[in-house]
Amino acid sequence: MKRYVILVAVAAWCGNIFAQTSFQEANQLYIDGNYADAATAYENLLQEQTSAELYYNLGNAYYRQDELAKAILNYERALRIRPYYKDAQYNLRFAQSRIVDNIEDKDAFFISKWVTTLRNLLPESVWCILGICLFLLVIAGAFLFAFSRNKGWRKAGFHVAWVALLLSVFSVSFAASAHYRSARRSEAVIMQGIVNAKASPDKSGTDLFTLHEGTKVKIRSTLNDWAEITVGDNRGWIRLNTLERI
Repeated sequence: MKRYVILVAVAAWCGNIFAQTSFQEANQLYIDGNYADAATAYENLLQEQTSAELYYNLGNAYYRQDELAKAILNYERALRIRPYYKDAQYNLRFAQSRIVDNIEDKDAFFISKWVTTLRNLLPESVWCILGICLFLLVIAGAFLFAFSRNKGWRKAGFHVAWVALLLSVFSVSFAASAHYRSARRSEAVIMQGIVNAKASPDKSGTDLFTLHEGTKVKIRSTLNDWAEITVGDNRGWIRLNTLERI
């Protein structure tokens, strides 16, 4: 049994060293200007493991090749793992400034945008841990309020408990929202040059509006090989093979 544990540990250590070496080699290809080979190397690494850094570097490699849709897709994927990744946020905005479509969701209320921004400050796991820690603080405050004989301590315990409870509810809600967003994967990026959105899931349907490579859309539903999408105030049907989920 001990030998088995040692072998597993050695294998994991060797795998980690190999992954680090491969990552460094991919980075060196990028530094040398071999962007296509670097992109291939990053793609291969992503088959073994996923990380915000890998997606970010892959986005950079595609951007250097003027493949804006793939660059935007990978910056978005980096931010899905690490919402507060400043470099990915900056490069994403820069890449989006170069695409044809620049559509904003006008229907989103400013409070909704503010809540989404706040949620994206931390990843799902951190919100979850924070919620648990705050709930433990609720228990501690309630215990202090219930059993302390000092009036000041009881008052402090009461206020600590209700404030921590409120913050705990917010943290758990953000964690649940982030998990739902990650599991649903309703956001996607247009990968083809020009895509005509139809009024119905049929190639003979009426053209409603045109989208271009790199535009971010939301998938509302799917039917066979069609997806009903929304972007800004527009809604229509496009082929599933014209987009890729973030």
